[in-house]
Amino acid sequence: MFPLTRLLSLARPINHFHFRMASAAATGSRRLEGKVAVVTASTEGIGYAIAKRLGEEGAHVVISSRKQANVDKALKSLKEANLSVSGLVCHVGKESDRAKLIEMAVKENGGLDILVSNAAANPFFGKILDCDDKSWDKIFEINVKSAFLLVKESVPHMVSRGGGSVVLVSSIAGYMPFELLGPYSVSKTALLGLTKALTPQLTEMNIRVNCVAPGLIKTNFSAALFATEESTKLALSQIPMKRAGTPDEIAGIVSFLASDDASYITGENMLVAGGSPSKL
Repeated sequence: MFPLTRLLSLARPINHFHFRMASAAATGSRRLEGKVAVVTASTEGIGYAIAKRLGEEGAHVVISSRKQANVDKALKSLKEANLSVSGLVCHVGKESDRAKLIEMAVKENGGLDILVSNAAANPFFGKILDCDDKSWDKIFEINVKSAFLLVKESVPHMVSRGGGSVVLVSSIAGYMPFELLGPYSVSKTALLGLTKALTPQLTEMNIRVNCVAPGLIKTNFSAALFATEESTKLALSQIPMKRAGTPDEIAGIVSFLASDDASYITGENMLVAGGSPSKL
């Protein structure tokens, strides 16, 4: 894999103070004190960074993954950081698993204030017309339908708390489809539309809903793009900031949108992509 240190050396000079200030621990922010958050697919990568950031800002966070080992590892790490967390196995495509996830938040912590829908699947790689029915259905079941159902199932509990905040995690692929990830890209476009469609009704319930669309972020999902110097150069060529983003940089935006600092923001699709061109 292409070394991260080398990747960052290719970037333009940046203000390192910005990165020190990016964590809640550094700023002492506790703007989510007393809140209860559910974050799906949150044991590694962007989801883990989001869970950690929400916890640092004072929320109790319920994390989840399809594998118990991943849940256990993430819980250990987050608890060692003195964060208030719990977690369980959850396959978001299963109604019973979603119910258990929300039940843990409500029964063990008194309610639910924040939902971050981050789970996604991509069983297909290739030209879009080569995608089979099974793969297409799987992508939309997990990436779109399950996100919608999680929101629907969470809303009554948020209403009982006087309101809440929902953040859906899309992708820059939702704006500019990746040629070999066509079905995945379309599912991420659907989340942009879902955010807009949910806004009028959720606003009546004092629930804000926004969507974050990450660009190229340094995670296991994007590791192949940094396998060689050539692929790294190509991957960064369309990014004005000339570097990949970090999961923490997505987490900071999600934390902001979940907080009262974003109290007048709803129905927005926020691209976080280092200036990458996008158009829908």
